[in-house]
Amino acid sequence: MSVFVWIETFAGDALPSSWEALGAAQTIADGLNTDTTALVFGENSDEIADDAGRFGAQRVIVCADDRLQDHRLESYTALLSQLVEERAPSAVIAAATNRARELLASAAADSESGLISDVIDLRVEDGFIIGTRPAYAGKVLMEMTANTATSFVTVRGRAFPAPTPAADSAPEIEAVGADAIPSELGVRVDEFVPETGQVNLTDAAIIVSGGRGMANNPCAAPADMSGNEANIWKAKHGFANTLRPLAEALGAAIGASRAAVDAGYIAYEHQVGQTGKVVNPDLYIACGISGAIQHQAGMRGSKIIVAINKDAEAPIFKLSRYGIVGDLYEVVPALREALEEKLG
Repeated sequence: MSVFVWIETFAGDALPSSWEALGAAQTIADGLNTDTTALVFGENSDEIADDAGRFGAQRVIVCADDRLQDHRLESYTALLSQLVEERAPSAVIAAATNRARELLASAAADSESGLISDVIDLRVEDGFIIGTRPAYAGKVLMEMTANTATSFVTVRGRAFPAPTPAADSAPEIEAVGADAIPSELGVRVDEFVPETGQVNLTDAAIIVSGGRGMANNPCAAPADMSGNEANIWKAKHGFANTLRPLAEALGAAIGASRAAVDAGYIAYEHQVGQTGKVVNPDLYIACGISGAIQHQAGMRGSKIIVAINKDAEAPIFKLSRYGIVGDLYEVVPALREALEEKLG
């Protein structure tokens, strides 16, 4: 009745959020008086299995079948569902990434088990796993439990600390076959094109975000631009030349509100909010963001929120730990200079 933890990988490397999931799993395993078993599928599985042991997994199940080299829902679900059926774990836990949400939901449906998603806290009471997750744009917290033999759980990124890796570890490693995977798969992966040179929003400890106020850039747009075209140019210039230097000084990722994305100031992959990415950084700096409820839903869990806005009545100030009423194009450069001097 071990607690399974799916270790998500890409190009032969484990995602850091998977170690956070392993830490959450250890809490549940302690409450159930059992151990943790890491599941490592695909490329470089042997080396990742050793890493899982260093991060606290007592046992590791690996499968290095060629059909698992690229992540495809069909093959991964078939293997995970077979392992759940054969081993009957108390729980299956993974970080709440897009792949993990899809995989655990599919395997939970296959095994007719309950799924608790996107939790920020876990505990065991009377033998049941209870997960806490935000609801109504983070305004309330709800508790969920599953009354099935196996509970599937996805944990929100940065909600649980990763275990401190041990210098020496000797997990029990078991290699399994992939007989459950269909011989013919309906999906073919041609290539992955990952982003490079940017900090991932979900994993970022610090995020600097811009909103509709980015269009108030005092820098003059080219003479042949006017109206909305000029506003877009000013905002893009502001993201590149005002927010990005601050982010680089802090080692931060660049985020944005939906208003900024919808207006064409920055690409969708930077969007934070109910219809974008949900983030939980240590520090979130909101620049020119009013703080609509949809945006709050994506960043409310940040440990420290700093708001910079001209409007002293902006809703974001009710959520922030520190608020600066002022023009972001005056405040941000001054803040960057002070940080660069302080940080060397």
